[in-house]
This record gives sequence, C-alpha cells and structure tokens, in this order.
Amino acid sequence: MSILCGVPLLECVYCLACARWAWKRCIYTAGHDSETWGLATVEEFEPVPRLCRYILAVYEDDIRHPLWEPPGGYGIIPDWLILKKAYEDTQGRAPPYMLYLDHDHADIVLAIRGLNLAKESDYAVLLDNRLGKRKFDGGYVHNGLLKAAGWVMDAECEILKELVEKYPNYSLTFTGHSLGSGVAAMLSMVVVQNHDKLGHIERKRVRCYAIAPARCMSLNLAVRYADVINSVVLQDDFLPRTATPLEDIFKSLFCLPCLLCLRCMKDTCIPEEKMLKDPRRLYAPGRLYHIVERKPFRMGRFPPVVRTAVPVDGRFEHIVLSCNATSDHAIIWIEKEAQRALDLMREKDSIMEIPANQIMEMQETLARHSEEYKAALQRAKTFDVPHAYTPESQYGTFDEEGEESSRRSQGESSFGSTNRSTVDETWDEMIERLFDKDEHGHILLMK
Repeated sequence: MSILCGVPLLECVYCLACARWAWKRCIYTAGHDSETWGLATVEEFEPVPRLCRYILAVYEDDIRHPLWEPPGGYGIIPDWLILKKAYEDTQGRAPPYMLYLDHDHADIVLAIRGLNLAKESDYAVLLDNRLGKRKFDGGYVHNGLLKAAGWVMDAECEILKELVEKYPNYSLTFTGHSLGSGVAAMLSMVVVQNHDKLGHIERKRVRCYAIAPARCMSLNLAVRYADVINSVVLQDDFLPRTATPLEDIFKSLFCLPCLLCLRCMKDTCIPEEKMLKDPRRLYAPGRLYHIVERKPFRMGRFPPVVRTAVPVDGRFEHIVLSCNATSDHAIIWIEKEAQRALDLMREKDSIMEIPANQIMEMQETLARHSEEYKAALQRAKTFDVPHAYTPESQYGTFDEEGEESSRRSQGESSFGSTNRSTVDETWDEMIERLFDKDEHGHILLMK
C-alpha cells in the first residue's frame, strides 16, 4: 500500500522538476549571456560588416560579374583579388575561399565561406570530430576543422609569406562564417604557432574574425588566443551554443528537437564548474562580440547593441529556445545587423565631436581589453583548466626559453619550435611530427 501511495508522489516531484526546468529554459534569453559585458567601440567592431561582405563575395562565381550583391555592394576591387578557389580547387579538403589584398584598410584578408548543404565534403569536415581526438598546444580542437586549416596553410603558405613580407605594415586577417569560421580560427592558431613559415610574422599582425562560429577549441585555447581570435554572434544563434558533438546532431537529424531538449536538460542539471573543468569540452573561440537586438517578451527588433568580453564561465553555455535560433545564423542577417550596429556607434561618436574624448575612449578600451584578457586567464586558472595561464611574452608559451627547453627535455615537439620545422615541410609531415604525440611525448595510436 505504501509503495502504491509513493508512485503518485514521485510523479508529482518529477512533473514539478520538469515544469521548473521548462520555465527556466523558456525565460532564458540571449541577452542573459552578455548582460554584464562592456560595450564594443567603433574601432574594434569596424571590420566586422566589411569582412561579412568579403565572405559573401566568396559565394560568387565571378566577382567581376556578381549575380547578387548586398546593398552597397561587396566593397571589393576586382584587381585586388589575389586568388579565389572553389570546391574543384580544394578537392573537398576545405571550403571555398578567396585571398584579397585590401589596400584601403592595410589588410591581407583570407575569407572562407560557410557550410554548403549540398556538398558531402563539408559534412565530412564537420563530422570528423570524435571528442578528445585531436590535441593542439596543450588543448583540444575540432579534428576536421584543423585538418582543413592545415590544407589551406599548405596550399597558400608561399603566397601568404610573399604578401606578408611585401607589405610589412599590413595585418593578416582570417575570417569565415559557420564552417568557415572554424577553419579560420584553426588557421590563425596554426599561423601563430608556425610564424617562421610566414617570414616570422609577429603575433600582433595576425587576427581572426569568426562569424557565427562553431565550438571548435577547448576553454584554455579559447581564452589564450583571445588576443588574436574574435567571434561574432548574432542574438540567438544556435551554433556557438551547441556543445553537442555535431556528428550526433546529424545522426539524429529526424529527432533534432528531442536531441536539443535532452542537451538543454543535461546542461541545466550539470554544474557549470564541472563542465568548465572538462578539458575536452569545446567552446566558441577567442574574444566574443554579441549583437543583441531583441528583448524578452517584446515583439520585433530593436536598435542593435554590441557587447564584448573574454568570458570563462557563461561562455554561450545554454541553447536559447527561440524561433530565431536558425535565422540569426545567416551571414546575410549578420552583415545587415552588424552594419546597423556600426552605424549607430558612429552616430553616437559624431554627436560627441570631441576628438580628445574619442582618443581617451580608445585608450580606455585597449586597457579594458588587456585587463579582461588577464582576468580571463586567471579565472580559467582557478578552475584548474590545464595550461590556461601563459607567461607574458610576444608569442605566449612558444618563445619562452625555459618552457621551450623543458618541452625539449620531455621530448615534446612544439609548433613554435623553429629549429625543427622548415618552410618546405608539408602539412602531412607536420601532422606526423606534432599532432600524434600527447603532452608527455608519447605517440598516440591512430585509428
């Protein structure tokens, strides 16, 4: 009798728990992710709309005779286009991309397009990612995206080196959308580690803008490369929040709502501190820029606001149950809203009309970014994230003599060790030499 009485009680407790979870998930909005972050400035956000248009230009077969252009055009001068490669050129090893020399902004730009739903090779890149399969610089990264970045590096190394040396005052910018954003983020890390292959390019000249990024690197790498990599997320975009391995999503395509629901329940129930201490869990890379344009329980879009930070905990950890979760992932919408946000920032600055105040604001922004970066490193260290803290140097851990000698004494190879890498070394040789060893120098078995 007591057992029969206990069954309804357990059902009530279970229903109340589910109702509480559903209520918390429904009232959770994208604005919660960045409500404590600082506002972005014109100087730091200015490249984003322009780079979005460059990514859109990769979709065109002939940039001189485009079939479609956003309002205002792509902003590309065809004579400055160095090269443009399609799927036939990459043989499915990487998404299509273009290399553009932007003299107006002193920038060498490599732009990579996003996922093509009709191309099996793009799915192959996404699905090549067993959890914890690939180590990189003391952390974990997405295996397929890293291999795609390696292919691009191997293919364009010589021309990139030539441009970097020919234009010593130009920045080297990697940018991409969705799938391309992950490749761009991996590529920027490979270049920083392999700076000797591009004429010993300085770290401060390398930057990356990952638009609607995939979660592609572990927390320690996401924080450590925040001075190089910038991620741009529009409101409710699902991809930067999807911690579920992408291969599980595609395998469960016909039950995607069920999968996302279970993912939400799991992320809600597991303590955040426990998730942060998992070194294999992947995150959106670098410094985050969040474009917020909708408010809870209000209809329509509002003037967009861009917030930025280098967060450790609260780094787009929860999926937002929103009907805009997929539309906010579209590069066209991101370009449009990023341009609106930039125009509003410029309008605000023009009202000031006091250059001294603008210079002071820029200096304060740079100081704030530096402090945020250091605080994020220290915060990650308190969570015992492996290799989260790096000594101050031009190339982080890669040029520290003590650490280099320590690594060599342990038999561990490093991407930054120039004495063991040559310009003629192929990507496959790098893989064999660098990636198939664990952090103690033991060779991993390849399956």
